[in-house]
Amino acid sequence: MASDQIHPSDALYDKAADIAEKHLAAALEEGAALDYLVSVMMVEAAVNAAVEATSPEDVVKLLKDLVRQIEDDIDDAN
Repeated sequence: MASDQIHPSDALYDKAADIAEKHLAAALEEGAALDYLVSVMMVEAAVNAAVEATSPEDVVKLLKDLVRQIEDDIDDAN
């Protein structure tokens, strides 16, 4: 399979991201001036839910990957 083809997991990931973004946007709008705190609490709630749905080890692996992506973005910006 070519690397530019969409894997089924990619489509599921994209759908999950769309759902999360929609609900985050609604929460931020509702939070108004508390948007920064709402964002942090959404991350905490999501991590807790992910640990319950999978395992702490899986969540740590995903979070480490996210940190690497953020660090790469920082490096690219500089």
